[in-house]
Amino acid sequence: VQLQASGGGSVQTGGSLRLSCRASGRTLSSYAMGWFRQAPGKEREFVAVRSSWGRTTLYADSVKGRFTISRDNAKNTVFLQMNSLKPEDTAVYYCAADRKNRGSYVANEYDIWGQGTLVTVSS
Repeated sequence: VQLQASGGGSVQTGGSLRLSCRASGRTLSSYAMGWFRQAPGKEREFVAVRSSWGRTTLYADSVKGRFTISRDNAKNTVFLQMNSLKPEDTAVYYCAADRKNRGSYVANEYDIWGQGTLVTVSS
């Protein structure tokens, strides 16, 4: 199974981006899908997770109300809509899959990771 993240780019403060993460190799409809990010010089941090069929959806406090995670199981894809972006959102964003469908914010509970896509927000 491979995860391919895309949609990153450069925007100004207040702008929007939509990240996509497509899985190939097998269906991930039974997996929880999460997004994490890592800013330069910082540790990877949780952003959002949506469990299989949306039973659990969690957001980091720093993005709550601005970011929305969604998934299209038919297309084996998870999305992260990011609005009202701030310079502190600048990071490499990673999607990840948890086969145990825990809906967790803990990075090491995820089994499969994508390669990351860079988001840069300028002031």
